[in-house]
Amino acid sequence: MRYGITYQEPMTDSPPPADPVGFDPHDHRACIEGTVEAVAARCAAEGLQLTPVRRRVLEILLARHRAMGAYEILDRLRDEGLGSQPPVAYRALEFLTKNGFAHRIEGLNAFAACTDPGHAHDVAFLICTGCGTVAEAPVAPARAALADVAEAAGFTIARTVLEAEGLCPACTGDRAA
Repeated sequence: MRYGITYQEPMTDSPPPADPVGFDPHDHRACIEGTVEAVAARCAAEGLQLTPVRRRVLEILLARHRAMGAYEILDRLRDEGLGSQPPVAYRALEFLTKNGFAHRIEGLNAFAACTDPGHAHDVAFLICTGCGTVAEAPVAPARAALADVAEAAGFTIARTVLEAEGLCPACTGDRAA
């Protein structure tokens, strides 16, 4: 399983890690630092501006591997003196999602940091309804089946969003105890 993200030049279309990232215990500080470093390197290589607010929003999203709404992020930014108006958070989130550094979780109307920002990829989101943790998992098998159905219907898929809600290993263990 990959927790420290390494920068790869240029952004590739290779598959994301095969295991979900977010549920297993790991060195979370290294996870955050590695991802922020990978994003900063990609921004520098591509001439993108990773402003202090954009960087901080990414760090906030990475802090707990869970989805957060824009206003929850804005509250954190306001508390830290980085802005108090909704456009501050929304512009940072737009930059992060547009460049593949964060994902929008449609069903929650929230955002989560991408755990593999060096690769263009579609993911399935495993959303724990117990603790709110969100993990990324490969979507290729489901996407292939959906593509077959869409092709049979004459439909062209532009984007695939797959979200599954349930209980993570920690919350499943809590309920079993």
